[in-house]
Amino acid sequence: MSADPRIRFVDVGVDFPTASGPMRVVDGVSLDIAQGEFVSIIGPSGCGKTTLMNIVGGFVKPTRGEVRLDDKPVAAPGPDRGVIFQEYGVFPWLTVRGNIEFGLRLAANRARAGQRAEIVERYLRLMGLTDFADHFPKHLSGGMRQRLALARAYAVQPEFLLMDEPFGALDAQTRSAMQDLLLDVLKAEGKTVLLITHSVDEAIYLSSRIVVVTARPARVREVIDVPFGYPRDESVHEDPRFAALRAQIRALVMQEYEAQARLAARVSE
Repeated sequence: MSADPRIRFVDVGVDFPTASGPMRVVDGVSLDIAQGEFVSIIGPSGCGKTTLMNIVGGFVKPTRGEVRLDDKPVAAPGPDRGVIFQEYGVFPWLTVRGNIEFGLRLAANRARAGQRAEIVERYLRLMGLTDFADHFPKHLSGGMRQRLALARAYAVQPEFLLMDEPFGALDAQTRSAMQDLLLDVLKAEGKTVLLITHSVDEAIYLSSRIVVVTARPARVREVIDVPFGYPRDESVHEDPRFAALRAQIRALVMQEYEAQARLAARVSE
C-alpha cells in the first residue's frame, strides 16, 4: 500500500430516507485504495456495496464522513472516473464506433477529429470489435455489448475504473472470457479499479485485494490480500490457495446472509 492512496474512504456513513424514518445503508467505512490496485467489494445482496461505488462516482453524497480522490473530497461525477454497469450502458441509437467516440466529443474529454479516429480504432482492435464498427448495439451479443461498454469507458482515459457487476448478466463462458479481456486491457493500460461483485471466484481471479462487507448497513468486515501476482491466467483456479481463499470468503459472506435473515425475521415479528 502506498503512503498516499488514490481513493480514501474516511468513516463513511449513508442514511436513506424512508417512510418509517432514515435507513442506515453504510456505516463507518474506512478504506484506502492505492494507485494501480484492483479492489473488489463483496457481500450479501442489498448490503450497500453499490452505494459505496456510487459515492466514489460522485452520484451519492455520504451522510457522514467523506470519500477523497487524491486527497480532494468527491463532489460530483468527473471524467477521471469511468463507470461500467451490469446493463452495459451503451447508446442504442449510436453505432459501435459512435458509442466509443461519444465521450471524446464532450467538453471534458474533447479530442481533435484525427485523434478521435486513432483512439476509436485502438479500442476497436483491443476489444475485438473492428468488424462490427458500423453495427448498432442491438445486433451485438451480450458479451460484445459489454466489450463495447469497456471500450467506451476506456476511450476517455479515466484514471479510475468503477465497475458494478459488469459481467453478472453474461453466461459462464462469456463471463470468463470478459474477465480475461479485462485483465489483458488493464495490463496494457493500467488503472485503479473498484469492482462490485457477488462472485467470489471473480473477485479472487481479478483482484489484488477483496473487501468483505457486512449485511446492511455495510461495514468493512475483513480485507483480504489475494496471493497471486499479475499477469494471471486460468491456471490460477487450480492453485490450492484459490480453493482455500474461496472457502474462506464464502464462509464470511454466508455468515452475513445468515445475519441478514435473522434481522429480517426480527423485523417481521
